Amino acid sequence: MTNRPNFVILMPDQLRADAVGAFGNPYVSTPHLDALAARGTTFHQAYVQHPVCSPSRASVLTGWYPHTAGHRTLTHLLKEHEPNLLRILKDAGYHVTWAGARGDTFAPGVTEASVHEYGFSTMPTTGYGGDYPDGVWSRLFYRGPVPDDGRIDPDEAAVRSAERFLENPPERPWVLFVPLVAPHCPFQVEEPWFSMVDRDALPDPAAPGDPSGEPRYMGAIRERYGIGEVAPEQWREVMATYYGMIARLDDQLGRVMGAVAGAGAADSTVTLFFADHGEYLGDFGLIEKWPSAMHDCITRDPLIISGGGFDGGQASDAMVEMVDVLPTVLELAGVEAPHRHFGRSLVPLLRDPAAQHREYAFTEGGFTVEEEPQMERPGFPYDLKGALQHEDPELVGKAVAVRDREWTYVWRLYEAPELYHRAEDPQERVNLAGRAEHAGTERRLHDAVLRWMVETADVIPPGPDPRLPQVALPAPGNR
Repeated sequence: MTNRPNFVILMPDQLRADAVGAFGNPYVSTPHLDALAARGTTFHQAYVQHPVCSPSRASVLTGWYPHTAGHRTLTHLLKEHEPNLLRILKDAGYHVTWAGARGDTFAPGVTEASVHEYGFSTMPTTGYGGDYPDGVWSRLFYRGPVPDDGRIDPDEAAVRSAERFLENPPERPWVLFVPLVAPHCPFQVEEPWFSMVDRDALPDPAAPGDPSGEPRYMGAIRERYGIGEVAPEQWREVMATYYGMIARLDDQLGRVMGAVAGAGAADSTVTLFFADHGEYLGDFGLIEKWPSAMHDCITRDPLIISGGGFDGGQASDAMVEMVDVLPTVLELAGVEAPHRHFGRSLVPLLRDPAAQHREYAFTEGGFTVEEEPQMERPGFPYDLKGALQHEDPELVGKAVAVRDREWTYVWRLYEAPELYHRAEDPQERVNLAGRAEHAGTERRLHDAVLRWMVETADVIPPGPDPRLPQVALPAPGNR
């Protein structure tokens, strides 16, 4: 591709990597995602930098880790003076369109991107959702089928906005950013998606491991939510509805890709598809997510990059971090990053999926006890989740996970560490930390965490902050 490519960046919420056909799921219907993968590269060891929505999205768009500038909560959004992939591209001459109204990564107006809503995002969403079924279902965040009554929910609004934009895209290179909500709970979807998956064909979720080796929040959630004895068929019902939401998402992706082709831009567009984090979906007897959750089902990302003239149908097992998205897009666009970041371009892996990339991938989350007043206080049905965090802040204590191709090590501020041998235990159920035969591995990964924290603790701005009054410093000899 000789000219600068266009970009479609489609980012759903709470999508597990193993809930996509191209990543090995035989139960969900994702023909458009699978076709996208067949035209591009899937990254099977890509990990998010935070297990919660906004901090993860901030990392993707800055190339910073959550602790680098303190983007560690749902409310500490990117500031106007901070780097932002969309603004970098806009400053480099791209026409940047943000489809829809979702803005949980940014404070109002800070992206300087063109936001084209075309009226869809402001249409009423009444009739979407409703009451939860009786019993434990509300603590499983499950609503089930919703009526197909012509509603325009935020995701449909975003997709229609994208389609409208692509009816007459600008002549200069453009970026279409489509951040979506699904398959984030509550678990609900209309027909035909709701009945698309055979409940009886689904496997049971991963059973809990030895409780003596798991972090305390896991048992606390099961007990407080009252979900410790949820029947297998109930978990399969939740799983099938989640898969139905993903099938609907896949159909929406297909519409966007069809609109790109209809605009004559298929050969000049690079498409990136990835999520911000995963979902427990019954694994370990848990549901939803947790701010210090480090399991593979929460942190592994379904990253697909397609187009740009690279070979299709490729799969890479290289260790990848989602901070790598920023330098990848910028290299493809021929744009230099104006700030120091921690990403590494994936372009060499697009050329050769077997190339070396990273030794380790890191994820962080959680809080200190002293930060308890800043933790969220959500309403129903998240009320029990918030109450647990305020009653016992150590349940959501700071944690860092480091992964190499074979092992996962989790260091926790207030609890014992965890060590999982993913080669033999891919669901990370058996904690091997403290065993003498693995002492060398545990020490190596612990040292990797320490070095990473020191190297990435913060960034020095490239020069004086032009927003602040400058104070003359004395000459070096007079200090």
